Amino acid sequence: MRKLVASLFISLDGVVEAPDQWQFAFDDEMGEEITTVTSAQDAILLGRVSYQEWAGYWPTSDEEPFAGWINQTPKYVVSTTLESTDEWQNTTLLTGDLAKAVTDLKNQPGGGIGVGGSPTLVRSLLELDLLDELRLLIHPVVAGKGAKLFENGELKKLELVEAKPTSSGTVIVAYRPAR
Repeated sequence: MRKLVASLFISLDGVVEAPDQWQFAFDDEMGEEITTVTSAQDAILLGRVSYQEWAGYWPTSDEEPFAGWINQTPKYVVSTTLESTDEWQNTTLLTGDLAKAVTDLKNQPGGGIGVGGSPTLVRSLLELDLLDELRLLIHPVVAGKGAKLFENGELKKLELVEAKPTSSGTVIVAYRPAR
């Protein structure tokens, strides 16, 4: 079964929305983290909001190497309201029951599946016990406002897998759901 890993930038107060507004440093260690995580993945899962934001940016971006990777990698979008994902190449719309769609995707042959952005989707995946690992890049900043990763969720015990500080003061942590 394929491994499903979510990676998010997050502030000390739990904000994951608009990291471009509060992420003041991007050091080499963060770049290495993203490269390591994405190199193990050959598919990406997105929620509707992240898909619409990313589809408006990445297809024409020259921010390499990520732009080339994200544009060529198969993307799966979970949505009950989108009618099409035709605007971004290599994108498939997943509709219907979330648990069944994601379980079917995880059962297909291939490498890891990454969850990009999509905090609402991440919460749902955790609640449904479908997420294998949650990787957070915790930035040393209080954002003060914005959507938080866990505002109103269910109790979920996680186990620490890894924790490492970076030169800019960001801490990279990895958790697995306790099963």
